[in-house]
Amino acid sequence: MKASMVLSLIRYLVVPSGAAVLGHCVVAKKLHKGGLSDFEGYSLENWVCLAYFESKFNPTAAYDSLRGDYTGYGLFQIRNRDWCDHGKNRCHVSCSALLNPNLKETIECAKKIVKGNRGMGAWTSWTLNCQHSDTLERWLDGCKL
Repeated sequence: MKASMVLSLIRYLVVPSGAAVLGHCVVAKKLHKGGLSDFEGYSLENWVCLAYFESKFNPTAAYDSLRGDYTGYGLFQIRNRDWCDHGKNRCHVSCSALLNPNLKETIECAKKIVKGNRGMGAWTSWTLNCQHSDTLERWLDGCKL
């Protein structure tokens, strides 16, 4: 039990080799192109902030929760338990599709999640780091959209 927790923690903290970590402006452009600017009333800055705190802009990230009860996939660490093919699959997508750097499936799934009654509050990291931030505009600094 202890060994599996340690391995999960190591897997969570280590960025996979060859990871396709994107710059914040690349993320912003892809999310904007995918229709997330002001989607359901959330600014593009909120989405970029969420992407940073969920995956550090790594669209190929897959991390197990520390308790081992789910795995998060992709830029927004979408949980397999509810949203992709290893769980309830409410997004009707394979979990591996959420690891594609083109972000098409990730964006479409995120739209379904945010349409739920919790909105972006479905991501605890957004609630803790982005929701009441008075510096959200910094996430688009230097970006030409």
